[in-house]
Amino acid sequence: MIKSWMAIAAITVLVAIAVNRLNVDDVRWFNRLQRPKWLTFERLIPLIWTIIFICGAWSAVIVWESRPGTLRTWVFMAFYLGLEMVTIAYTPVMCKLQSLKAGTIIGGTGAILSVMLAVSVFPVSSWASILLLPYVLWSPIGTYTTWAMIGLNPDSE
Repeated sequence: MIKSWMAIAAITVLVAIAVNRLNVDDVRWFNRLQRPKWLTFERLIPLIWTIIFICGAWSAVIVWESRPGTLRTWVFMAFYLGLEMVTIAYTPVMCKLQSLKAGTIIGGTGAILSVMLAVSVFPVSSWASILLLPYVLWSPIGTYTTWAMIGLNPDSE
């Protein structure tokens, strides 16, 4: 029998692979963008997001195992999936549109959804909610960084 953590981890990875499609031109556009001078931690961003996704998946496992298979739990799983899809869509949508504004909107949407999810799952499990805090804290930083890049890259607004 497949354990819930295995299914949630597999879905998390499959969604990330399916949605995150970039070509050479996308990467080239993104790499040419000017960054704020204070953005000294850019190489840590993939590690930060990996930790955030692990915490989010762990949170989903806790919620699922609290009441597996109920309608309410399925709704929460859809919410987790939606948040992941918004998060993963950030880079490919921003790069395909070559628009930092689109990236800022997607980032802001993810920030709002993460707060809504954390508040929603709190009655089910405080630990599930706490595990969403890395997303809740980091997402506004990423969104602000993208917004700050618009001023440095007016052609990529």
